[in-house]
Amino acid sequence: MALSRRKLIGSVPPASARTDRIGSPMLRPGPPRSLRRRRPARTVASATAVALAVGVLAGAPASSAADPAGRSGQRPVVTRAALDPALVAGRGARVDFLEQEAENAYTDGEVIGPDRTAYTLPSEASGRRAVRLTPGQHVEFVLPAAANAITVRYSIPDAPEGGGITAPLDVAVNRKRVRTMTLTSQYAWLYNQYPFTNDPQADLLHPDWWITECSCVPAATTPFPSIAKPFRPSHFYDEQRLPLGRTYRAGDRIRLTVPAGSNAAWTVIDLLDSELVGPPRVRLAAANVLAFGADPTGRRDAAPAIERAIAFARRTGLPVYLPPGTYQVNRHILVDDVTIEGAGNWYTVIKGREVALPTPAPDGSVHTGVGFYGRAAADGGSRNVHLSGFAIEGDVRERIDTDQVNGIGGALSDSTIDGLYLRHTKVGMWFDGPMRNVRITNNIIVDQIADALNFHTGVTDSLVAHNFVRNTGDDGLAMWSESTANARNTFANNTVQSPVLANGIALYGGADNTVSGNLIADPVREGSAIQLGSRFGAEPFTGYVRIRDNTTVRAGTYELNWKIGLGAIWLYALDRSIDARIEVVGDAYLDNTYNAIMLVSEWAVKDLHSISDVHFRDIRVDGAGTSVVSARTAGSASFQNVDARHVGAVGVNNCGSFHFTPAGSEFSLTDLGGNDGGWLAPWQLPNTITCDDRPPVVPPPPPARW
Repeated sequence: MALSRRKLIGSVPPASARTDRIGSPMLRPGPPRSLRRRRPARTVASATAVALAVGVLAGAPASSAADPAGRSGQRPVVTRAALDPALVAGRGARVDFLEQEAENAYTDGEVIGPDRTAYTLPSEASGRRAVRLTPGQHVEFVLPAAANAITVRYSIPDAPEGGGITAPLDVAVNRKRVRTMTLTSQYAWLYNQYPFTNDPQADLLHPDWWITECSCVPAATTPFPSIAKPFRPSHFYDEQRLPLGRTYRAGDRIRLTVPAGSNAAWTVIDLLDSELVGPPRVRLAAANVLAFGADPTGRRDAAPAIERAIAFARRTGLPVYLPPGTYQVNRHILVDDVTIEGAGNWYTVIKGREVALPTPAPDGSVHTGVGFYGRAAADGGSRNVHLSGFAIEGDVRERIDTDQVNGIGGALSDSTIDGLYLRHTKVGMWFDGPMRNVRITNNIIVDQIADALNFHTGVTDSLVAHNFVRNTGDDGLAMWSESTANARNTFANNTVQSPVLANGIALYGGADNTVSGNLIADPVREGSAIQLGSRFGAEPFTGYVRIRDNTTVRAGTYELNWKIGLGAIWLYALDRSIDARIEVVGDAYLDNTYNAIMLVSEWAVKDLHSISDVHFRDIRVDGAGTSVVSARTAGSASFQNVDARHVGAVGVNNCGSFHFTPAGSEFSLTDLGGNDGGWLAPWQLPNTITCDDRPPVVPPPPPARW
């Protein structure tokens, strides 16, 4: 198999710079462009240090959520990405569940947040708020519609030495206990610098890298400044599904209670998704894996039986059927010219352990794990593969970039992937092209160590639509044209929530690609809702890029190394100029932490690269902590019918490439008319310098109907 992700995200860009005062650059040494990955070591940690960190992470709690209508009159509040659904109608994925935020429910616990500061529990919560319970406390939701299953997104503390704990959570309906869930933090809590460690007491993984907390390169600093441990904790949340055993009616009450004897000092509940799951799908005319010896209890390895069923199905032209059950698979299942169907992703679960290899594989992997893989592109790839209606649950707890421990991998042409539920793998779906015509629809991808999905190298004519993504450790959805351009692909009507690091949707080079109708919420640090990046050795952008009818909310994060706020959409020229035609039409950027739109080149290459031929039309900006447009590059862009309100600082923060010439900025704006809200004033055109390197942030009010 081809190597896994080789690009470096977020906290490890090449040498960067900032200006404390206009025109006064301060160069910052960064890490080298290529780095060896190493497996993190574990040491025994101090319980006191972790307990202290947990106290800081929880933040200062707000008052408990109340039931203003009285217990008998409490009404459910249904949201999408913690917003009124009317604000995002027609955008994002079609899903079968209804989302309810814990902060809107009745609780005797404490609401934490809002907070958009990285490394805190509220910042990684949906909507940047959650409910913190101590033993004996509860949060209660009113079902908005009939449901027989729920999903709970939560966080509990790590073990003092790392590695996670388990703790109970009682689930009651109408005050009658239904079941006790066993929560775990074994798949959460990462620390330190990229690619992170599970050890809360680890020293710096890269002592020669810039550390923003001390404004230093530790290896070059005497005396070495102390770094508080755990250092940069993140990836706090996990989620768990629970069938309720029967159907409950709208108005019934789901109460989540932390038992009095819980070993978790606190339990944070972020949200509850409720769903009416239909009956299992039955396929009679199929190669049923039970007939080939598969164990549906999960006690015995089912991989050989599944492979026998696949071989039989290919000979006979039948699909493979996986009836309800849990099937243990601890390695890759190779798929080519086959259809594999489950009974539905609530019923059929393919579950496996991460297994250490006796010697590293040729691709550099040191582990294997559960996954369905096409043949490598170098071996001709696979085609006519159709996967649907099952879950893949892995056992990945640390990030090792060379490991192939993804849910779906390899090269799959003329194929479909529909209705899967992927959790606890490194990347949900990682495709190494060249390959073409894959359709990826209606999947749920959550709790990943890295990306949810990545088109890596030469993926063409493919569609990713109506997928729901939450809690990735890297980009939610990405196209990375590392050696061959990805071309003519579309990411349409997906929902991406709470990527802990990097971007909701990212395109790194490529030709004639489209991002449309997506809903992207709550990126946490060092990324944006949407990024177009000339970086990571990607092929150039050519032809066009179409960004259409997307909605972002609470985006525009803090870039750790630069110490500046980014934009909800971020164009970044690092390796080369961006000069393809970029059309951004119909987007809505809501409640932006910093900027709505940002165009930037790296300080070291600011006189070499530029961003041009960019066109914004029919855009709505409802709230920006700093500016509508921040330009930190040479180049140009046009604006037509861009309406903005609740802008914290100047509408256009135009720094150009920081030469501040008498002729004005090196970045020019063209007003094509209809730009309302006073953000684009005639005196700013075409290239008036309005540079404030770090303008003060004015938090905007919550977004509302326009």
